Amino acid sequence: MLADTLAALTPADHAAARRMALHLDNLTKPPGSLGRLETLAVTLAAISGEASPRVSPPGMLVFAADHGVAAEGVSAFPQEVTAQMVANFVSGGAAINVFARQVGARLEVIDVGVAATLPCRGVVDEKVRHGTANMVEGDAMRRDEAVSAIEAGIRAAERAIDAGCRCLIVGEMGIANTTASSALLAALSEAPVAGLIGSGTGLPAKRLAHKQAIIERALAARAPDRADPLDVLAKLGGLEIAAMTGAYLGGAARRVPLLVDGFIATVAALVACRLGADTRDYLIFGHRSREPGHAYALAALDAQPLLDLELCLGEGTGAALAYPLLEAACCVPAEMATFDAIGIHVAP
Repeated sequence: MLADTLAALTPADHAAARRMALHLDNLTKPPGSLGRLETLAVTLAAISGEASPRVSPPGMLVFAADHGVAAEGVSAFPQEVTAQMVANFVSGGAAINVFARQVGARLEVIDVGVAATLPCRGVVDEKVRHGTANMVEGDAMRRDEAVSAIEAGIRAAERAIDAGCRCLIVGEMGIANTTASSALLAALSEAPVAGLIGSGTGLPAKRLAHKQAIIERALAARAPDRADPLDVLAKLGGLEIAAMTGAYLGGAARRVPLLVDGFIATVAALVACRLGADTRDYLIFGHRSREPGHAYALAALDAQPLLDLELCLGEGTGAALAYPLLEAACCVPAEMATFDAIGIHVAP
């Protein structure tokens, strides 16, 4: 499935982008006066290849998994919180549930590696294994397990698209996943570990040095091959990060806009782009996280996010908050009058 998905990736439709840019310049406003909203409309036209792109309804995919490195005390919360938060998603009480209801999204929660055995009701069971191994002591997962998690993400994207979703928001839950994401980013980009480390779910400042040391030990012990993104992912990553990678690949192969959330989501997007470069054309970055490493991840993808609200929750929340901007970017070219339509002649 992964090989077929990578083979299906194609660049966005740049001719459609040029047509949209010309259309926007003929709307009843000074050229470029809607700023980045116009850029967003052009991007959406390129992704869809359509003169009137649509992003409604959105689909939200939240992948959950645990991390063996949590045993090193790199998070403010114990590993059990992952399963507890999945239960919260199912009952509708998490922030992402609130925002999903607000924007009318189809929300799916997928277990790709929670350490606990979860009740099936309300959760899609795609568990590859019960959490990753501690990456300080051994590879986080086998290469085939990383591929299995990626393919779970591809399937989730395809389910959402087949259900009629025209935009995907990909979120996550996994205690210690900022540690795994920092390790992945350091390995993929040569970014300094010290510059990537943040508090995650609220780690006290005095424990940040310990978190940095754990990541540096893992990088030295695992010695991932930067030229092989699957090797990096298997040695340092998380099952939910791998699944997010797959969701981005699956959505891009189906030419659907992918609204990227914060730090962890952007690292997963970076892995996806290293596996299939054309994925980048389909990524729209929702917000800038408060996590220090997010700036490095955005830079690695030459990305400019839409919002900066100082969020650092994850789950897909920042991307969900940015979604109405995509709707507005679709409405402008579809509903605004042109100069021609109202009889105004604009000098060339």
